[in-house]
Amino acid sequence: MTSRDRIAAILRREVPDRMGLYEHFWPETLNAEWPAQGYPSGVSPEVEFDYDIAGCGGWFASEPFPGRYEVVAETDEWRIARDGRGASLKHWKAKSGTPEHIGFDCDTPDKWRTYREPLLEVNPSRLDFAGARAALQGARERGKYAVFGNLFVFELLRATLGDANFLPALLVEPDWIRDFCRVYLNHFRSHYDLLFREAGKPDGMFIYEDFGFANGLFCSPRTLAEVIMPYEKELVGFFHDHGLPVVLHACGDVRKAVPLFIEAGFDCLQPMEAKAGCDVVELARTYGTKLAYMGNMNVVALSTNDRTVVEAEVAPKLAALRDMRIPYVFHSDHSVPPDIRLDTYRYALELLRVHGSYA
Repeated sequence: MTSRDRIAAILRREVPDRMGLYEHFWPETLNAEWPAQGYPSGVSPEVEFDYDIAGCGGWFASEPFPGRYEVVAETDEWRIARDGRGASLKHWKAKSGTPEHIGFDCDTPDKWRTYREPLLEVNPSRLDFAGARAALQGARERGKYAVFGNLFVFELLRATLGDANFLPALLVEPDWIRDFCRVYLNHFRSHYDLLFREAGKPDGMFIYEDFGFANGLFCSPRTLAEVIMPYEKELVGFFHDHGLPVVLHACGDVRKAVPLFIEAGFDCLQPMEAKAGCDVVELARTYGTKLAYMGNMNVVALSTNDRTVVEAEVAPKLAALRDMRIPYVFHSDHSVPPDIRLDTYRYALELLRVHGSYA
């Protein structure tokens, strides 16, 4: 099977020849640590490790005021800037990480009315047609499964209103949240319709929604079901109408929301953070092939760089999924950090070759 055939089968919840392979990385891993350990300069991990999936863009400028960027304060180590969503965020200059939330201008329904207006029109300048077109062509030439990706409403609420504003509003001002979600749902549908027409369609979609943290969901399953998931379901249906399966990236402990993900129509769950209590084998035993699965290889275990510990993490999970005939894509439980050595990661992939065949 080609990589494209393999991932297509997995996302149909079928069992292909072997498990799939894909990965995300923290920038420091590829840019700072691994080159000194023998990682070839200028080579993408997709090529170096022969991944089955190729990210081909599809992100677009979804902020209400694209291009707006104002530096508020700055030192040698960090920068505070206000972006096109009205959010003031503090970023490290020399390393990656979640930014500190300083403040959010769009913090009331009245202010939201100003921010929503630019989102009501289709704006081709938000989209990179040429980049998406070239990336799709390259993926097809290599026989890879091409994906577009983007954030959606839960992450956009966090980025525009801030957690301290949008999480209480889910309960006390749900009409505001529903209007936000409806505006962005229509915004996404109209812009992806245009992107698909002008650049072509990928094979599937990644939607990034961090519904959980280490100890559970950011809101109750009931609140998710009533306020957020109707829009997730409509977006998934839109992509399905285009023939595109949808992978949901949902960080944290999302176990209580998995039935909602299935009901919304998501085809695959990723990354199933082991650090937050998720276990792909237990999820597979509970939900079977109602989903495909991607991830859950605990980077805490891999970061020991002890092959015995790595094997104890990787091999039993692969063997259990293989024996249950569960459609699975090998991936870390978030992204590969720089304290995992290159030779450790290569060893984990050797374990996949040993235990990842369905034949």
